[in-house]
Amino acid sequence: MGGSIRKDMNTKVTHLICNSSGGEKYQYAMTFRLAVVRPSWVLHAWHNRRDPNFAANVEEATKSHRLKAFEGQKICFFGFPPEEKQHMMDVLRMNGGIPAELEDPECSHVVVEEHVVTSKPEPKNTKTHIVKADWFWYTIQNGYADEGYHLFGDYLDSIANTPGADRRDSLPISFNKRKRKRLSIRTPAGEGTPLGTGKRRSSVSDAGLLSVSGSFLDCTTSPDKHEGSKKNLIAESADASIDQPIKSQSMRHNHFMDFFHTESNYVGILDTIVNLFKVPLEEMSEKDPENALLNKSELKSIFSNFLPIHDVHKRMLNRLKEIHGAWSEDHLIGQIILDYRDDLIKAYPPYVNFFEKMKETLLQCDASNPRFHAFLKINQAKPECGRQTLQDLMIRPVQRLPSISLLLNDILKHTPKTNPDSKKLDDALKAIKEVMTYINEDKRKTEGQLAMFDIFNDIDNCPPHLVSSHRHFVSRCEVTELTDSLSGRGDSLILFLFSDTLEVCKKRSRAFNNAKSPSTNGGSGGGLNSTRCQTSKPYKHVKLMPLSSIRLVVNIQDSPRAFALNCRATVDNKDRLHSFSICDEEKDKIMYLRSLCKQLAENACKADAEKFMLNCESEELGIDVSDINVGTLSKAFKFATRTRIKVGRAFSFNKTPSKLKRAVSTMMTSPFGSTQSLTPASQLAQMKLASCTNLNEVGEEASEKGTSSSSSSSPTASEILVAPMSVQPIRKNKNPSMSIAALRRL
Repeated sequence: MGGSIRKDMNTKVTHLICNSSGGEKYQYAMTFRLAVVRPSWVLHAWHNRRDPNFAANVEEATKSHRLKAFEGQKICFFGFPPEEKQHMMDVLRMNGGIPAELEDPECSHVVVEEHVVTSKPEPKNTKTHIVKADWFWYTIQNGYADEGYHLFGDYLDSIANTPGADRRDSLPISFNKRKRKRLSIRTPAGEGTPLGTGKRRSSVSDAGLLSVSGSFLDCTTSPDKHEGSKKNLIAESADASIDQPIKSQSMRHNHFMDFFHTESNYVGILDTIVNLFKVPLEEMSEKDPENALLNKSELKSIFSNFLPIHDVHKRMLNRLKEIHGAWSEDHLIGQIILDYRDDLIKAYPPYVNFFEKMKETLLQCDASNPRFHAFLKINQAKPECGRQTLQDLMIRPVQRLPSISLLLNDILKHTPKTNPDSKKLDDALKAIKEVMTYINEDKRKTEGQLAMFDIFNDIDNCPPHLVSSHRHFVSRCEVTELTDSLSGRGDSLILFLFSDTLEVCKKRSRAFNNAKSPSTNGGSGGGLNSTRCQTSKPYKHVKLMPLSSIRLVVNIQDSPRAFALNCRATVDNKDRLHSFSICDEEKDKIMYLRSLCKQLAENACKADAEKFMLNCESEELGIDVSDINVGTLSKAFKFATRTRIKVGRAFSFNKTPSKLKRAVSTMMTSPFGSTQSLTPASQLAQMKLASCTNLNEVGEEASEKGTSSSSSSSPTASEILVAPMSVQPIRKNKNPSMSIAALRRL
């Protein structure tokens, strides 16, 4: 087929054909991004050799035949927790590999959890590679990974020759215990630091942070012993202990050290997010956009609101370092918070508002992109992350401000009133609370604006101007209309209350919507209508009422659920009264009416919201507040009535086009013979036949005429033709048995 074969890999090679991944040629091909395919690729090309439009070297021809990362390899996972092991086995199968046991002689690799396993496992096959877990994830991310750089034996040798204070967090559990024991023996009792080498005083940076703000986001543990800031903290604390003994340090200084250490740890976590995740992902996206782990849109969604927080806390940490380097009881700690209050207000709201969206994007990319998932796993195993996931690290900004509030409160408790910092700390606490209040309020408004888009998409024929930047969603209430002024008595309505308007829409019933579409057995048209009905929007627009058009909110006192809205005149100079009954049993009527009055007062720029509420009895308003039967039988009768009216209109000759009228009139013969030979008397009889209400009367009259005049040409009673149903008047059926039978057929 015009190709050539090379024994060795060189610049002329374009494809590598093999059955399993691994080896020097495979690594060469993956390094220079050559296509690695199975032998089936050649057979596929041979099958299409006579097709002039087929080309074997294009992406479409090689895509389904490319070799997967672990194809042809049997891998054993050793020392992992059951859930993690099962997850890695699933990922292995997705990438062409086969799970194996340690005793399997065909096992090609043993992947070891280096933080748990302390001794080298012994597989049956002596040629089996024993590697660390990062080899597995690097292989998925890059397509291959050299086993020589990830051998578990080399890792054990390196940690055995490493000083105890360097890589403590990356050691197995037993190694950490032994090294801590040796350190406690070597370290004299009096040479401690504020952190303490023995029994350490608890601080906010530990489990106390888990319930700082009462939020579910605070339940995630943080990597307190952050590798990036740990060495600096130990060195600075050691220098401070030389100048000033621990016993002479005041409680104010100790709580300041808690603040300083947690801030250093927090900035170290932010540095880790930038250096391990953000910067490498952006470099991949700029250098090779086609093979990047994340595109620019995904990167912006995850990290765009993160940098302002990182910047302001780095500057705050520099100020804290200045105080720590030259400690004095008169230092103004609260002034730091006051100086950066405006920066905190600018930095935190965008991050908190779109935190759920960021987390959703992160989880979606993690689940759909195996290479990005491997990238996260590799970084998670590094000491800088403290074995925390990126999602856990990104939660930390949400937790930080409540923890700062507690830390400042502890410092204030041990600061004398005569100290100038006492007033500053009190103002700083108020400033932090203002920042958190502003964040919560801004988050509420943002959620209201996002909810407005969802509401707009759920309402059929919704006015486009409902979506506005100055408007936000407030509440939702499901009601039943008590009057006929909007949709009809007994109809289920939804009231969407916004900051300056009230959207009234009708709730569509799924059961009766499905009845509108024909059966799927009725041909292709029925299937199309059924699909269209299933995808219809749940609500239908009825009316959009600006809050400025509502005069009063009327509380109907003799009903626990009923209320009314008195609206201003529009065209006919008559005020409208719309009354409703709340369907949601969990919603308190008085609370809902007060929230509605509050929005009316804010929209009218008035302080007293109680003036917008009026208490009345239903008799004064002329409203029937008796329970409306909205059961299944009532809905069925209502639906049957509307259907009968629609069918009557569809088949009525009054609605038929004139051409169809003429065509039908030429085809239908008159019951009295030819229309051309009709006498005035016979025409009058025909008109009477078409408009009569009792066909028996016509029969009786015809028989009387037949007896009085035997020579008459009028037909007998048995020959009289009944007028078509379309021209007969529609009457209500008073027979209950026939109504139930008709309902059953419906």
